[in-house]
Amino acid sequence: MRKYKSNRRVQIDDSQLPKNDGEDGDEGDESRMRLKPSGSNVSEDQEPFMGIKVRRKASLHRDVRGDYIDVPSNPYLMKILQKQGDNQVLFADKVLKFTSSGKMKRRILLITDFAIYIVDPDTDTLKRRIALAAVEKMFLSELSDNFFAIIIPTEYDVLMASTRKTEIVGVLVEATKSSSDYELEVVFSNSFEYHAAAELVKEVQFEEVEGGVKTRIVRK
Repeated sequence: MRKYKSNRRVQIDDSQLPKNDGEDGDEGDESRMRLKPSGSNVSEDQEPFMGIKVRRKASLHRDVRGDYIDVPSNPYLMKILQKQGDNQVLFADKVLKFTSSGKMKRRILLITDFAIYIVDPDTDTLKRRIALAAVEKMFLSELSDNFFAIIIPTEYDVLMASTRKTEIVGVLVEATKSSSDYELEVVFSNSFEYHAAAELVKEVQFEEVEGGVKTRIVRK
């Protein structure tokens, strides 16, 4: 039962999203993902993300490094990983995370072969650890934005933005496949719901406009 009903909207444009080393694209291994489109139509001239996703031009020619923040040089990050018994970092970068109140916070996203870590770079605080086995699916729009949602049914979900979104999706798909017997579902839709908190459901709406993509986050 949903206890919240509000028309409050948070609107974000591309100028508010983080830029990584001057690049605004992202790259990953799309060919191995199991993708599920929404019911909307996709024109033939759109750059296919398995026939669904509109890709940014820069994402087609990106060198994938995985660790963009040099984790071994950060003693606190290494301490977190060693404490949890994680040794293999598959991805590390700064991202934007959306709080339950709709604020955008800069965070470090770490993905290992066992878990997802969300770290506050200003305080060196581990904010959350999510076991890969707890992740059910990911939501993305069908447009060329930077947003993605990680759905964790046993807890609450995560909405983030990164210019390396495609690489993040690819890493998570491969990591869950390697650590378990199932393949992470990746769903594309220009409107989807996620649990911003245990009792708080929000809807993310995407609309293609001149010069970019308009994004709205609506509390249900």
